[in-house]
Amino acid sequence: MWLQIVIIIAYFLLSLIIGFRTAKGSNTKNFHGAQLGVVAIVCASAGEWLGGTATTGVSEYGFNYGISGAWYTIANGLGVMFLALFFAKLYRNIGKMTIPGIIETVFGKSAQTVSSILLVLVMLAVGISQIIAAGKFGQALLGLDFRLSAVVFTLIFVIYTLVGGMRAVSKTNTMHLFVMYIGILVAVVILIARLGGWTGFTADVAEMESKSGGHYFSMTTIGFPKVSSWVIASLLGACTAQAGIQPVLASKDVPTARKACVYTALVTAPFGLLTALIGIIGKVMSTQGTLLDLSGNVVTDGKLALTSVMLGLPPIVGGLVLAAELAAILSTASPIILAAGTMLTKDLYQARIRPAAPEKEVMAVSRVTTAVSGVICCLGAIYLVNQHNVLDIVYSAYSLRGALFIVIIFGFFSKKATSTGACISMLLTGAAAVGWTVFKVVTGSYPIASWLTETYAAVLVATVSMTVCTLINAIHTRKTEARL
Repeated sequence: MWLQIVIIIAYFLLSLIIGFRTAKGSNTKNFHGAQLGVVAIVCASAGEWLGGTATTGVSEYGFNYGISGAWYTIANGLGVMFLALFFAKLYRNIGKMTIPGIIETVFGKSAQTVSSILLVLVMLAVGISQIIAAGKFGQALLGLDFRLSAVVFTLIFVIYTLVGGMRAVSKTNTMHLFVMYIGILVAVVILIARLGGWTGFTADVAEMESKSGGHYFSMTTIGFPKVSSWVIASLLGACTAQAGIQPVLASKDVPTARKACVYTALVTAPFGLLTALIGIIGKVMSTQGTLLDLSGNVVTDGKLALTSVMLGLPPIVGGLVLAAELAAILSTASPIILAAGTMLTKDLYQARIRPAAPEKEVMAVSRVTTAVSGVICCLGAIYLVNQHNVLDIVYSAYSLRGALFIVIIFGFFSKKATSTGACISMLLTGAAAVGWTVFKVVTGSYPIASWLTETYAAVLVATVSMTVCTLINAIHTRKTEARL
Protein backbone atom coordinates (compact mmCIF):
# COMPACT_ATOMS: atom_id res chain seq x y z
CA MET A 1 0.00 0.00 0.00
CA TRP A 2 2.72 2.49 0.99
CA LEU A 3 4.54 2.09 -2.33
CA GLN A 4 1.36 2.82 -4.28
CA ILE A 5 0.75 5.95 -2.23
CA VAL A 6 4.35 7.11 -2.75
CA ILE A 7 3.98 6.70 -6.53
CA ILE A 8 0.74 8.71 -6.52
CA ILE A 9 2.27 11.50 -4.40
CA ALA A 10 5.36 11.60 -6.64
CA TYR A 11 3.15 11.86 -9.72
CA PHE A 12 1.18 14.73 -8.25
CA LEU A 13 4.36 16.58 -7.21
CA LEU A 14 5.69 16.19 -10.75
CA SER A 15 2.47 17.76 -12.05
CA LEU A 16 2.88 20.67 -9.64
CA ILE A 17 6.49 21.21 -10.66
CA ILE A 18 5.48 21.42 -14.31
CA GLY A 19 2.71 23.83 -13.36
CA PHE A 20 5.05 26.10 -11.37
CA ARG A 21 7.59 26.17 -14.18
CA THR A 22 4.85 27.00 -16.67
CA ALA A 23 3.46 29.76 -14.45
CA LYS A 24 6.52 31.99 -14.80
CA GLY A 25 5.54 35.22 -16.54
CA SER A 26 1.86 34.27 -16.48
CA ASN A 27 -0.71 36.87 -17.55
CA THR A 28 -4.42 36.74 -18.36
CA LYS A 29 -3.79 35.54 -21.93
CA ASN A 30 -1.63 32.67 -20.73
CA PHE A 31 -3.97 31.93 -17.81
CA HIS A 32 -7.04 31.61 -20.04
CA GLY A 33 -5.15 30.34 -23.11
CA ALA A 34 -3.58 31.82 -26.27
CA GLN A 35 -1.76 30.64 -29.43
CA LEU A 36 -1.99 26.92 -28.61
CA GLY A 37 -0.77 24.27 -31.04
CA VAL A 38 -2.37 20.93 -31.99
CA VAL A 39 -0.82 18.79 -29.24
CA ALA A 40 -1.57 21.35 -26.52
CA ILE A 41 -5.21 21.66 -27.67
CA VAL A 42 -5.75 17.89 -27.93
CA CYS A 43 -4.37 17.28 -24.45
CA ALA A 44 -6.19 20.19 -22.83
CA SER A 45 -9.49 19.44 -24.60
CA ALA A 46 -9.31 15.71 -23.90
CA GLY A 47 -9.28 16.63 -20.23
CA GLU A 48 -12.90 17.76 -20.61
CA TRP A 49 -13.93 14.33 -21.88
CA LEU A 50 -11.55 11.89 -20.16
CA GLY A 51 -11.69 12.50 -16.44
CA GLY A 52 -13.38 11.12 -13.38
CA THR A 53 -16.47 10.43 -15.44
CA ALA A 54 -14.56 8.45 -18.06
CA THR A 55 -12.76 6.43 -15.36
CA THR A 56 -14.74 6.14 -12.12
CA GLY A 57 -18.08 6.93 -13.80
CA VAL A 58 -17.76 4.56 -16.76
CA SER A 59 -16.29 1.79 -14.61
CA GLU A 60 -19.31 2.21 -12.31
CA TYR A 61 -21.59 1.72 -15.30
CA GLY A 62 -19.44 -1.24 -16.37
CA PHE A 63 -19.82 -2.72 -12.89
CA ASN A 64 -23.60 -2.27 -12.91
CA TYR A 65 -24.53 -2.72 -16.60
CA GLY A 66 -21.50 -3.85 -18.61
CA ILE A 67 -19.65 -2.62 -21.69
CA SER A 68 -22.51 -0.33 -22.74
CA GLY A 69 -21.20 2.22 -20.24
CA ALA A 70 -18.55 2.95 -22.89
CA TRP A 71 -21.20 4.92 -24.80
CA TYR A 72 -20.14 7.86 -22.60
CA THR A 73 -16.77 8.36 -24.31
CA ILE A 74 -18.03 7.15 -27.69
CA ALA A 75 -20.76 9.79 -27.59
CA ASN A 76 -18.24 12.43 -26.56
CA GLY A 77 -15.98 11.45 -29.44
CA LEU A 78 -18.89 11.80 -31.88
CA GLY A 79 -19.68 15.21 -30.43
CA VAL A 80 -16.13 16.50 -30.80
CA MET A 81 -15.98 15.19 -34.38
CA PHE A 82 -19.22 17.06 -35.09
CA LEU A 83 -17.58 20.21 -33.72
CA ALA A 84 -14.50 19.62 -35.90
CA LEU A 85 -16.45 19.15 -39.12
CA PHE A 86 -19.02 21.92 -38.82
CA PHE A 87 -18.22 24.59 -36.22
CA ALA A 88 -14.53 24.71 -35.23
CA LYS A 89 -13.70 27.07 -38.11
CA LEU A 90 -16.67 29.33 -37.46
CA TYR A 91 -15.98 29.56 -33.72
CA ARG A 92 -12.27 30.25 -34.18
CA ASN A 93 -12.93 32.98 -36.75
CA ILE A 94 -15.24 34.83 -34.35
CA GLY A 95 -12.24 35.42 -32.12
CA LYS A 96 -13.92 35.15 -28.70
CA MET A 97 -12.56 33.24 -25.69
CA THR A 98 -15.88 31.93 -24.33
CA ILE A 99 -19.18 30.46 -25.56
CA PRO A 100 -21.13 33.37 -24.01
CA GLY A 101 -18.78 35.67 -25.92
CA ILE A 102 -19.84 33.94 -29.14
CA ILE A 103 -23.50 34.30 -28.12
CA GLU A 104 -22.88 38.01 -27.56
CA THR A 105 -21.75 38.47 -31.16
CA VAL A 106 -25.12 37.10 -32.31
CA PHE A 107 -27.61 38.26 -29.68
CA GLY A 108 -25.90 41.01 -27.64
CA LYS A 109 -25.05 41.61 -23.98
CA SER A 110 -28.28 40.42 -22.34
CA ALA A 111 -28.08 37.00 -23.98
CA GLN A 112 -24.40 36.82 -23.10
CA THR A 113 -25.20 37.37 -19.42
CA VAL A 114 -27.96 34.75 -19.31
CA SER A 115 -25.84 32.17 -21.14
CA SER A 116 -22.88 32.90 -18.85
CA ILE A 117 -24.91 32.13 -15.75
CA LEU A 118 -26.36 28.93 -17.21
CA LEU A 119 -23.04 27.67 -18.57
CA VAL A 120 -21.25 28.38 -15.29
CA LEU A 121 -23.90 26.21 -13.60
CA VAL A 122 -23.19 23.51 -16.20
CA MET A 123 -19.45 23.67 -15.52
CA LEU A 124 -20.04 23.47 -11.79
CA ALA A 125 -22.27 20.40 -12.25
CA VAL A 126 -19.54 18.66 -14.27
CA GLY A 127 -16.99 19.78 -11.68
CA ILE A 128 -19.09 18.22 -8.94
CA SER A 129 -18.85 14.85 -10.70
CA GLN A 130 -15.04 15.16 -10.73
CA ILE A 131 -14.88 15.90 -7.01
CA ILE A 132 -17.18 12.91 -6.35
CA ALA A 133 -14.77 10.74 -8.34
CA ALA A 134 -11.79 12.18 -6.45
CA GLY A 135 -13.50 11.76 -3.09
CA LYS A 136 -14.29 8.13 -3.84
CA PHE A 137 -10.69 7.68 -4.97
CA GLY A 138 -9.39 8.84 -1.59
CA GLN A 139 -12.05 6.85 0.25
CA ALA A 140 -11.10 3.59 -1.48
CA LEU A 141 -7.34 4.18 -1.46
CA LEU A 142 -6.77 5.65 2.00
CA GLY A 143 -9.94 4.74 3.86
CA LEU A 144 -10.73 8.43 4.36
CA ASP A 145 -14.18 9.76 5.09
CA PHE A 146 -15.64 10.89 1.75
CA ARG A 147 -16.08 14.49 2.91
CA LEU A 148 -12.48 14.79 4.08
CA SER A 149 -11.24 13.18 0.87
CA ALA A 150 -13.33 15.59 -1.26
CA VAL A 151 -12.00 18.63 0.61
CA VAL A 152 -8.37 17.51 0.33
CA PHE A 153 -8.59 16.83 -3.39
CA THR A 154 -10.45 20.09 -4.02
CA LEU A 155 -7.58 21.98 -2.40
CA ILE A 156 -5.14 20.06 -4.60
CA PHE A 157 -7.10 20.83 -7.79
CA VAL A 158 -7.54 24.52 -6.96
CA ILE A 159 -3.86 25.03 -6.11
CA TYR A 160 -2.78 23.14 -9.22
CA THR A 161 -5.05 25.23 -11.45
CA LEU A 162 -4.18 28.58 -9.89
CA VAL A 163 -0.50 27.90 -10.37
CA GLY A 164 -0.49 28.20 -14.15
CA GLY A 165 -3.99 28.29 -15.66
CA MET A 166 -4.60 26.99 -19.18
CA ARG A 167 -0.94 26.97 -20.14
CA ALA A 168 -0.12 24.65 -17.22
CA VAL A 169 -3.21 22.52 -17.87
CA SER A 170 -2.26 21.97 -21.51
CA LYS A 171 1.32 21.00 -20.64
CA THR A 172 0.54 18.66 -17.76
CA ASN A 173 -2.38 17.10 -19.61
CA THR A 174 0.11 15.84 -22.20
CA MET A 175 1.65 13.73 -19.46
CA HIS A 176 -1.76 12.84 -17.99
CA LEU A 177 -3.10 11.58 -21.32
CA PHE A 178 -0.12 9.28 -21.87
CA VAL A 179 -0.25 7.92 -18.31
CA MET A 180 -4.02 7.40 -18.46
CA TYR A 181 -3.99 5.32 -21.63
CA ILE A 182 -0.90 3.26 -20.85
CA GLY A 183 -1.89 2.70 -17.23
CA ILE A 184 -5.46 1.58 -17.93
CA LEU A 185 -4.37 -0.63 -20.85
CA VAL A 186 -1.70 -2.36 -18.74
CA ALA A 187 -4.24 -2.88 -15.95
CA VAL A 188 -6.75 -4.52 -18.32
CA VAL A 189 -4.12 -6.91 -19.68
CA ILE A 190 -2.92 -7.97 -16.21
CA LEU A 191 -6.43 -8.34 -14.78
CA ILE A 192 -7.74 -10.47 -17.66
CA ALA A 193 -4.62 -12.65 -17.48
CA ARG A 194 -5.35 -13.23 -13.77
CA LEU A 195 -8.85 -14.42 -14.61
CA GLY A 196 -7.51 -17.08 -16.97
CA GLY A 197 -7.13 -15.00 -20.10
CA TRP A 198 -9.99 -13.85 -22.31
CA THR A 199 -11.54 -17.33 -22.38
CA GLY A 200 -11.54 -17.60 -18.60
CA PHE A 201 -12.83 -14.06 -18.19
CA THR A 202 -15.75 -14.52 -20.59
CA ALA A 203 -16.61 -17.82 -18.90
CA ASP A 204 -16.71 -16.03 -15.53
CA VAL A 205 -18.98 -13.35 -17.00
CA ALA A 206 -21.30 -15.98 -18.48
CA GLU A 207 -21.54 -17.73 -15.11
CA MET A 208 -22.27 -14.41 -13.39
CA GLU A 209 -24.99 -13.62 -15.94
CA SER A 210 -26.61 -17.00 -15.43
CA LYS A 211 -26.92 -16.33 -11.71
CA SER A 212 -27.86 -12.66 -11.59
CA GLY A 213 -29.02 -11.87 -15.12
CA GLY A 214 -27.76 -9.03 -17.30
CA HIS A 215 -25.89 -8.91 -20.59
CA TYR A 216 -22.49 -7.48 -19.79
CA PHE A 217 -21.08 -7.60 -23.32
CA SER A 218 -24.09 -5.95 -24.96
CA MET A 219 -23.87 -2.32 -26.10
CA THR A 220 -27.61 -1.86 -25.49
CA THR A 221 -27.93 -2.91 -21.84
CA ILE A 222 -28.34 0.64 -20.54
CA GLY A 223 -31.25 1.13 -22.93
CA PHE A 224 -31.91 3.12 -26.08
CA PRO A 225 -33.31 6.21 -24.29
CA LYS A 226 -30.10 6.67 -22.33
CA VAL A 227 -27.79 5.92 -25.28
CA SER A 228 -29.67 8.29 -27.56
CA SER A 229 -29.75 10.94 -24.84
CA TRP A 230 -26.00 10.67 -24.36
CA VAL A 231 -25.34 10.90 -28.10
CA ILE A 232 -27.68 13.88 -28.63
CA ALA A 233 -26.34 15.68 -25.56
CA SER A 234 -22.76 15.11 -26.75
CA LEU A 235 -23.38 16.14 -30.38
CA LEU A 236 -24.93 19.41 -29.27
CA GLY A 237 -23.04 19.86 -26.01
CA ALA A 238 -19.59 19.51 -27.57
CA CYS A 239 -20.30 22.76 -29.40
CA THR A 240 -21.00 24.62 -26.15
CA ALA A 241 -18.54 22.88 -23.79
CA GLN A 242 -16.47 25.77 -22.48
CA ALA A 243 -13.73 23.61 -20.96
CA GLY A 244 -13.34 21.57 -24.16
CA ILE A 245 -13.72 24.51 -26.54
CA GLN A 246 -11.59 27.05 -24.65
CA PRO A 247 -8.31 25.51 -25.91
CA VAL A 248 -9.78 25.46 -29.44
CA LEU A 249 -10.72 29.14 -29.22
CA ALA A 250 -7.16 29.79 -28.05
CA SER A 251 -5.60 28.00 -31.05
CA LYS A 252 -3.05 29.81 -33.16
CA ASP A 253 -5.16 29.50 -36.35
CA VAL A 254 -8.22 27.83 -37.92
CA PRO A 255 -6.46 24.76 -39.43
CA THR A 256 -4.93 24.02 -36.04
CA ALA A 257 -8.35 24.25 -34.37
CA ARG A 258 -10.02 21.82 -36.79
CA LYS A 259 -7.17 19.32 -36.83
CA ALA A 260 -6.98 19.32 -33.03
CA CYS A 261 -10.71 18.62 -32.73
CA VAL A 262 -10.44 15.58 -35.03
CA TYR A 263 -7.53 14.16 -33.04
CA THR A 264 -9.33 14.85 -29.75
CA ALA A 265 -12.36 12.86 -30.98
CA LEU A 266 -10.16 9.91 -31.97
CA VAL A 267 -8.38 9.94 -28.60
CA THR A 268 -11.59 10.26 -26.59
CA ALA A 269 -13.95 7.69 -28.13
CA PRO A 270 -12.23 4.35 -27.33
CA PHE A 271 -11.13 5.11 -23.77
CA GLY A 272 -14.45 4.13 -22.17
CA LEU A 273 -14.21 0.61 -23.59
CA LEU A 274 -11.19 0.04 -21.34
CA THR A 275 -12.67 1.50 -18.16
CA ALA A 276 -16.03 -0.22 -18.69
CA LEU A 277 -14.11 -3.47 -19.10
CA ILE A 278 -12.41 -2.87 -15.75
CA GLY A 279 -15.86 -2.33 -14.26
CA ILE A 280 -16.97 -5.74 -15.57
CA ILE A 281 -13.82 -7.31 -14.14
CA GLY A 282 -14.63 -5.68 -10.81
CA LYS A 283 -18.15 -7.12 -10.93
CA VAL A 284 -16.79 -10.61 -11.59
CA MET A 285 -14.38 -10.28 -8.66
CA SER A 286 -17.15 -8.91 -6.42
CA THR A 287 -19.41 -11.83 -7.34
CA GLN A 288 -16.58 -14.25 -6.56
CA GLY A 289 -15.92 -12.48 -3.24
CA THR A 290 -12.38 -11.41 -4.18
CA LEU A 291 -12.90 -7.65 -4.64
CA LEU A 292 -12.18 -6.33 -1.14
CA ASP A 293 -11.92 -2.86 0.39
CA LEU A 294 -9.31 -1.80 2.95
CA SER A 295 -11.34 -3.35 5.77
CA GLY A 296 -11.56 -6.71 4.02
CA ASN A 297 -15.21 -6.36 3.06
CA VAL A 298 -16.50 -7.32 -0.40
CA VAL A 299 -16.97 -4.20 -2.54
CA THR A 300 -20.49 -3.84 -3.91
CA ASP A 301 -20.48 -0.09 -4.67
CA GLY A 302 -19.71 0.53 -8.34
CA LYS A 303 -18.14 3.91 -7.51
CA LEU A 304 -15.41 2.10 -5.56
CA ALA A 305 -14.86 -0.64 -8.14
CA LEU A 306 -12.05 0.89 -10.18
CA THR A 307 -9.85 1.92 -7.27
CA SER A 308 -10.50 -1.35 -5.39
CA VAL A 309 -9.51 -3.39 -8.45
CA MET A 310 -6.30 -1.36 -8.81
CA LEU A 311 -5.36 -2.02 -5.18
CA GLY A 312 -5.21 -5.73 -6.02
CA LEU A 313 -2.49 -5.26 -8.65
CA PRO A 314 1.25 -5.58 -7.94
CA PRO A 315 2.34 -2.44 -5.99
CA ILE A 316 4.33 -0.70 -8.73
CA VAL A 317 1.81 -1.45 -11.48
CA GLY A 318 -1.09 -0.63 -9.18
CA GLY A 319 0.53 2.62 -8.13
CA LEU A 320 1.08 3.67 -11.73
CA VAL A 321 -2.49 2.79 -12.70
CA LEU A 322 -3.89 4.60 -9.66
CA ALA A 323 -1.75 7.58 -10.69
CA ALA A 324 -3.41 7.26 -14.10
CA GLU A 325 -6.82 7.41 -12.41
CA LEU A 326 -5.76 10.53 -10.50
CA ALA A 327 -4.36 11.95 -13.74
CA ALA A 328 -7.73 11.45 -15.42
CA ILE A 329 -9.58 13.25 -12.64
CA LEU A 330 -6.97 16.01 -12.47
CA SER A 331 -7.01 16.51 -16.25
CA THR A 332 -10.74 17.26 -16.13
CA ALA A 333 -11.24 18.96 -12.77
CA SER A 334 -8.68 21.66 -13.52
CA PRO A 335 -10.01 22.80 -16.93
CA ILE A 336 -13.57 22.62 -15.57
CA ILE A 337 -13.04 25.00 -12.66
CA LEU A 338 -10.80 27.14 -14.88
CA ALA A 339 -13.59 27.36 -17.50
CA ALA A 340 -16.12 28.39 -14.83
CA GLY A 341 -13.72 31.04 -13.54
CA THR A 342 -13.02 32.26 -17.07
CA MET A 343 -16.70 32.80 -17.86
CA LEU A 344 -17.33 34.51 -14.52
CA THR A 345 -14.40 36.84 -15.18
CA LYS A 346 -14.69 37.47 -18.91
CA ASP A 347 -18.47 37.39 -19.43
CA LEU A 348 -19.73 38.83 -16.16
CA TYR A 349 -17.02 40.82 -14.38
CA GLN A 350 -15.29 42.33 -17.41
CA ALA A 351 -18.37 42.51 -19.63
CA ARG A 352 -20.81 43.88 -17.03
CA ILE A 353 -19.10 45.14 -13.89
CA ARG A 354 -15.65 46.51 -14.77
CA PRO A 355 -15.11 46.74 -18.56
CA ALA A 356 -12.07 48.97 -18.04
CA ALA A 357 -10.45 46.82 -15.35
CA PRO A 358 -6.64 46.76 -15.62
CA GLU A 359 -4.69 43.58 -16.35
CA LYS A 360 -3.61 43.04 -12.74
CA GLU A 361 -7.18 43.29 -11.47
CA VAL A 362 -8.55 40.91 -14.10
CA MET A 363 -5.84 38.39 -13.21
CA ALA A 364 -6.72 38.62 -9.51
CA VAL A 365 -10.43 38.20 -10.22
CA SER A 366 -9.67 35.21 -12.47
CA ARG A 367 -7.86 33.48 -9.64
CA VAL A 368 -10.61 34.25 -7.12
CA THR A 369 -13.45 33.05 -9.38
CA THR A 370 -11.51 29.89 -10.22
CA ALA A 371 -10.95 29.13 -6.52
CA VAL A 372 -14.59 29.85 -5.66
CA SER A 373 -15.70 27.50 -8.45
CA GLY A 374 -13.64 24.74 -6.88
CA VAL A 375 -15.17 25.32 -3.45
CA ILE A 376 -18.72 25.22 -4.86
CA CYS A 377 -17.95 21.94 -6.65
CA CYS A 378 -16.68 20.46 -3.40
CA LEU A 379 -19.79 21.43 -1.44
CA GLY A 380 -22.02 20.10 -4.23
CA ALA A 381 -20.12 16.80 -4.32
CA ILE A 382 -20.55 16.29 -0.57
CA TYR A 383 -24.28 16.92 -0.85
CA LEU A 384 -24.95 14.90 -4.02
CA VAL A 385 -22.57 11.95 -3.67
CA ASN A 386 -25.36 9.47 -2.89
CA GLN A 387 -28.02 10.94 -5.18
CA HIS A 388 -26.98 9.79 -8.65
CA ASN A 389 -24.58 7.80 -10.73
CA VAL A 390 -21.64 10.06 -11.57
CA LEU A 391 -22.50 9.99 -15.27
CA ASP A 392 -26.10 10.97 -14.61
CA ILE A 393 -24.95 14.17 -12.90
CA VAL A 394 -22.75 15.03 -15.87
CA TYR A 395 -25.38 14.34 -18.51
CA SER A 396 -27.98 16.37 -16.68
CA ALA A 397 -25.61 19.29 -17.23
CA TYR A 398 -24.87 18.21 -20.80
CA SER A 399 -28.58 18.32 -21.58
CA LEU A 400 -28.77 22.02 -20.76
CA ARG A 401 -25.49 22.75 -22.51
CA GLY A 402 -26.61 20.92 -25.64
CA ALA A 403 -29.94 22.72 -25.70
CA LEU A 404 -28.15 26.08 -25.60
CA PHE A 405 -26.51 25.12 -28.88
CA ILE A 406 -30.00 25.16 -30.44
CA VAL A 407 -30.18 28.84 -29.49
CA ILE A 408 -26.80 29.49 -31.11
CA ILE A 409 -27.92 27.73 -34.31
CA PHE A 410 -30.95 30.01 -34.56
CA GLY A 411 -28.68 33.02 -34.09
CA PHE A 412 -26.32 31.93 -36.86
CA PHE A 413 -28.92 30.94 -39.43
CA SER A 414 -32.09 32.95 -38.76
CA LYS A 415 -32.16 36.71 -39.28
CA LYS A 416 -35.42 36.94 -37.35
CA ALA A 417 -34.04 35.46 -34.13
CA THR A 418 -33.83 38.11 -31.41
CA SER A 419 -31.97 38.69 -28.17
CA THR A 420 -35.24 38.65 -26.21
CA GLY A 421 -36.23 35.34 -27.78
CA ALA A 422 -32.81 33.89 -27.01
CA CYS A 423 -33.00 34.96 -23.35
CA ILE A 424 -36.52 33.56 -22.95
CA SER A 425 -35.53 30.31 -24.61
CA MET A 426 -32.42 29.87 -22.47
CA LEU A 427 -34.34 30.49 -19.25
CA LEU A 428 -37.12 28.07 -20.22
CA THR A 429 -34.55 25.49 -21.29
CA GLY A 430 -32.69 25.83 -17.99
CA ALA A 431 -35.95 25.38 -16.07
CA ALA A 432 -36.84 22.30 -18.13
CA ALA A 433 -33.44 20.61 -17.74
CA VAL A 434 -33.24 21.24 -14.00
CA GLY A 435 -36.93 20.44 -13.44
CA TRP A 436 -36.69 17.11 -15.26
CA THR A 437 -33.59 16.14 -13.31
CA VAL A 438 -35.04 17.12 -9.93
CA PHE A 439 -38.26 15.23 -10.74
CA LYS A 440 -36.21 12.11 -11.52
CA VAL A 441 -34.25 12.45 -8.26
CA VAL A 442 -37.41 12.85 -6.16
CA THR A 443 -39.67 10.29 -7.83
CA GLY A 444 -37.23 7.88 -9.46
CA SER A 445 -38.73 8.35 -12.95
CA TYR A 446 -39.13 11.02 -15.60
CA PRO A 447 -42.37 12.98 -15.95
CA ILE A 448 -44.72 12.17 -18.88
CA ALA A 449 -42.81 9.15 -20.26
CA SER A 450 -39.79 7.03 -19.33
CA TRP A 451 -38.12 7.67 -22.69
CA LEU A 452 -38.53 11.47 -22.41
CA THR A 453 -35.22 12.14 -20.64
CA GLU A 454 -33.91 15.54 -19.58
CA THR A 455 -31.96 15.70 -22.85
CA TYR A 456 -35.08 15.34 -24.99
CA ALA A 457 -37.00 17.75 -22.73
CA ALA A 458 -34.30 20.45 -22.86
CA VAL A 459 -33.74 20.20 -26.62
CA LEU A 460 -37.49 20.17 -27.29
CA VAL A 461 -38.10 23.24 -25.12
CA ALA A 462 -35.19 25.09 -26.73
CA THR A 463 -36.36 24.29 -30.27
CA VAL A 464 -40.03 25.11 -29.69
CA SER A 465 -39.40 28.31 -27.71
CA MET A 466 -36.87 29.66 -30.22
CA THR A 467 -39.18 28.78 -33.12
CA VAL A 468 -42.16 30.52 -31.49
CA CYS A 469 -40.16 33.62 -30.54
CA THR A 470 -38.64 33.84 -34.02
CA LEU A 471 -42.04 33.48 -35.70
CA ILE A 472 -43.57 36.14 -33.45
CA ASN A 473 -40.78 38.53 -34.36
CA ALA A 474 -41.16 37.73 -38.06
CA ILE A 475 -44.91 38.42 -37.91
CA HIS A 476 -44.34 41.64 -35.99
CA THR A 477 -41.72 42.75 -38.53
CA ARG A 478 -44.08 42.09 -41.47
CA LYS A 479 -46.87 44.08 -39.81
CA THR A 480 -44.52 46.94 -39.11
CA GLU A 481 -43.27 46.96 -42.70
CA ALA A 482 -46.85 46.81 -44.01
CA ARG A 483 -47.79 49.92 -42.00
CA LEU A 484 -44.82 51.76 -43.46
